[in-house]
Amino acid sequence: MGVLDKFSLKGRIALVTAGAGPLFGSSLSEGLAEAGATVIVASRSLERNLRFAEGLVKKGYDAHGMQLDISDINSIHRLHDQILEKFGRLDILVNSALARVGGSFETQTPMDWMESAKGDMVGLFTICKAFVPDMVRQQKGSLINISSIYGVVANDPTLYEGTTMLQSPTYNFVKAGMINLTRHIANYYGKKGVRANCISPGGYLENQPKPFLDNYRKRVPLGRLLDNEDIKGAVVFLASDASAYVTGINLMLDGGWTSL
Repeated sequence: MGVLDKFSLKGRIALVTAGAGPLFGSSLSEGLAEAGATVIVASRSLERNLRFAEGLVKKGYDAHGMQLDISDINSIHRLHDQILEKFGRLDILVNSALARVGGSFETQTPMDWMESAKGDMVGLFTICKAFVPDMVRQQKGSLINISSIYGVVANDPTLYEGTTMLQSPTYNFVKAGMINLTRHIANYYGKKGVRANCISPGGYLENQPKPFLDNYRKRVPLGRLLDNEDIKGAVVFLASDASAYVTGINLMLDGGWTSL
């Protein structure tokens, strides 16, 4: 097998939570599909998932839309059973769903944290607990959690000067915890054929106010924000046999942000 062949995901079954989403999800799904995987996109909106999957199919890829509420344990179990019934297994699990809870340290309430915890903690744990044993039984699987630079370093408040953007403390909390949960799974299940890794993206270009964009571009070494194509190579690498000896890492996809 040549080195480029190791990046192929042909014959693999992949699930991307929030896989039709406008941020990282759609790019993650497209990247895996382009590498040959059968991709399942799942989030609350079944209609959006089916529409996005149909778009991938029209491009010649194998994609399917299913429904998932990451904050609902029963929804996670239904999705697990549906995938096993339809495909017989899951080879790649990419967790990019996020229970978005807005606000700042001053405005968030304990109830906001409870709402975040249902999806970002309990939901993440539940979906890993549902699929990792299946990967153990088949003696192979790749778990990829999408964290953030803000799971590694704290927010830089100067970036937000001149804007009304808020900095959510729940986001820092759950993204940091995700990284260490990934390491825990990697260490516990490595000898059973399961690899677990994180990707921590930097700022994603999504129509932010000009002051923020100017501040960010000045600070980051590569001088720009992340775009749709940047995350594809990272997720294909970690999902494929090209990273067969890689587990427990947090891959910084941040344009050099955390190197400063």
